[in-house]
Amino acid sequence: MQDIYYAEQQIAKNLPTMIQKASDPQLKQGLEHHLRETQNQIQRLEQVFKMHGQTAKGTTCAAMDGILEEASDILGVANDNDVKDAAIISAAQAVEHYEITRYGTLIAFAKQLGRQDCASVLQQTLDEEHAADRKLTQIAEARVNRKAA
Repeated sequence: MQDIYYAEQQIAKNLPTMIQKASDPQLKQGLEHHLRETQNQIQRLEQVFKMHGQTAKGTTCAAMDGILEEASDILGVANDNDVKDAAIISAAQAVEHYEITRYGTLIAFAKQLGRQDCASVLQQTLDEEHAADRKLTQIAEARVNRKAA
């Protein structure tokens, strides 16, 4: 929980930069939507911490820091807007896949511990992460990858 709590906070800090650098209107809109979702996901995590009688606290997540650092590096060298959009999608999907893995594991742990209440809250976020990943794929395949080629 502490790992993904930290990761979500880092995502919320980094998404505005991706939004600013995106040129494709649908990509920009999708990232803005996911930023709002991420803020809600942080609140859900705080709710689950509270359900366990714990204070929400993050622990540095080296994996997310690495994914976001790689995204920053890629965006720093991409000069063409179409290539930059493709790079943003690639980076955002790396983030989504990490989150999907973590939330899936947390849900499995919660169920094993008999905490269906926590699993249900976390499932909402997992569903959003899967939807965000599908939307990014749709945007990439519909036009962004073709334009970047």
